[in-house]
Amino acid sequence: MTYKYFPHTDEDVRSMLDKCGLKSLDDLYQDIPDELVLHRDYDLPEAMSEIEVRNLFNELGNYNEKLNCMIGAGCYDHYSPSVINAILSRSEFLTSYTPYQAEISQGTLQYIFEYQSMMAALTGMEVSNASMYDGCTATAEAMMMAIANAKKKNKVLISDTLNPIVTRVVETYAKFHGIVVEHIAAVDGVTSREDFEKKIAVGDVAGVIVAAPNFYGIVEDYTGWADLCHDNKALFIMNCNASALGVIKTPGEWGADVAVGDGQSLGIPMNFGGPYVGYLCTSKKLIRKMPGRIVGATKDMDGKRTFVLTLQAREQHIRREKATSNICSNQSLMALYVTIYLSLMGKQGLKDVNALSYSNAHYLAEQIAKLDKFELAYPEKPFLHEFAVKYHGDIDYLQEAMLEAGIQFGLKLDNETLLLCATETLTKDMIDDAIMICQGIQDFNDAAID
Repeated sequence: MTYKYFPHTDEDVRSMLDKCGLKSLDDLYQDIPDELVLHRDYDLPEAMSEIEVRNLFNELGNYNEKLNCMIGAGCYDHYSPSVINAILSRSEFLTSYTPYQAEISQGTLQYIFEYQSMMAALTGMEVSNASMYDGCTATAEAMMMAIANAKKKNKVLISDTLNPIVTRVVETYAKFHGIVVEHIAAVDGVTSREDFEKKIAVGDVAGVIVAAPNFYGIVEDYTGWADLCHDNKALFIMNCNASALGVIKTPGEWGADVAVGDGQSLGIPMNFGGPYVGYLCTSKKLIRKMPGRIVGATKDMDGKRTFVLTLQAREQHIRREKATSNICSNQSLMALYVTIYLSLMGKQGLKDVNALSYSNAHYLAEQIAKLDKFELAYPEKPFLHEFAVKYHGDIDYLQEAMLEAGIQFGLKLDNETLLLCATETLTKDMIDDAIMICQGIQDFNDAAID
């Protein structure tokens, strides 16, 4: 065989080429313009031994700067127990394809079932799916559920306190499905109840999307929102920080119809932006409107417990306008990561993570508010691990100077506002160092002006 890891022999390849009327594998690509073809070898090193490859990647990894992270905005630096990667790579779980053949996919189906069970419990909802790509697309899919459920309604209301990245994805989905998206105004960092009541009273609203905690880190009060949505035949959709659901009121407790968000905060490393996993949980009455996969437990012919894909046939995804969204690539490796994390942490562990994050964030807020040029943007609003501050100076210079000191210091929202975050990965010393550096930058700027 030419390539020892490929299953096809030279005879297999020749037989297939003959069947296609081709002379070589290159003929398969003859329609590609010559100017797009690479006429040189790849810029890759020669073959190496395993230890040489490990050393090479260690050298490349050393180019990465190790920074203390004080930025969140949808991607959070939480601790990931080292045992997760060991369990993640076990052969009964690790798979490269989708689990349509139940008889050879029991490991995959089982952990998806466990993932669904945990996410349903975490959100306080009745059912959960699997195989959502991220929190942004999960939220967009929830919007599509609302439209499908309403049938003749074509409008969705979305709070201006939702993460703007999520909002943009929702708006993209809406544009190409002819859905009208209207924004509910934000007042003093929270969603305007008055604007919400005014806009839903107009009618033609299929769903309302809000955040918990919101983009500014504030934990909003949604008392009565679900009732008002249901009185107007609209679904109440909540985009929630998954980790925070270990300590704040759940979507189920708020009376939400759909809970969505990203599972990254449940131990998945930031990984330069992915891959992550979206979650989508809902009530039993909406289960037929749910996209993605659903795994159920049953018994085989010998009476043993087993797991299968349920309620959806593979062919359902090609039923055009009658189908749910065609989400069928296997995103469940990250769902497995979340499942292991939640199994290891348990209810108390998740509470401890949030308690530490709360303490760190509030300590950071208290200390930074003592500096002359800083003030909390929303001092009266409750927050968990993320908050906005006003900085009366050059934010760009501040962030660059902090980066030089090894600190990712918040997300710039505008020319005078930063969104700061503190999780359990920070220590008091790290926070004190950051405050001291901020003070030094402030003093330096004042001296330069004088």
